[in-house]
Amino acid sequence: MNTPYQILGEDGIRKLAATVYDVMCELPEAETIRGMHNKDLSEVQTKLGDYLIGWMGGPPVYHEKVGTVCLSDPHAAYPIGPDEGNAWLLCFNTALERIGASDELKEMLDEPVRRLVLAVQNREESIKKNTDPNIIGIG
Repeated sequence: MNTPYQILGEDGIRKLAATVYDVMCELPEAETIRGMHNKDLSEVQTKLGDYLIGWMGGPPVYHEKVGTVCLSDPHAAYPIGPDEGNAWLLCFNTALERIGASDELKEMLDEPVRRLVLAVQNREESIKKNTDPNIIGIG
């Protein structure tokens, strides 16, 4: 069985990473997590591509640049609950569709990507939306 890296190659993985953030900018379901990122997404697209290359069986590009593959530390400052994790999964899975990933690859990645999202989740509850115009913020 081929690894995801062997199936997609570095260019395919970088295209997937860029597409994840393209989707994040488009989907209303991803509005909250899009707001956790800078306006310019080029740096985070590169970082996700670097991470996924190693994570999918290729060379450890992210580790060589950052010195670790721990994802919880860089995400610790952001409130990531179940809804935020599900929004990211929606972006990732939509990106897989858009790049034309095979059913075999999507199935191969499904459970590991879910575990990755759970590892980054740092809250039991998701961010509550403020629907009351008399409340300035919800903490």
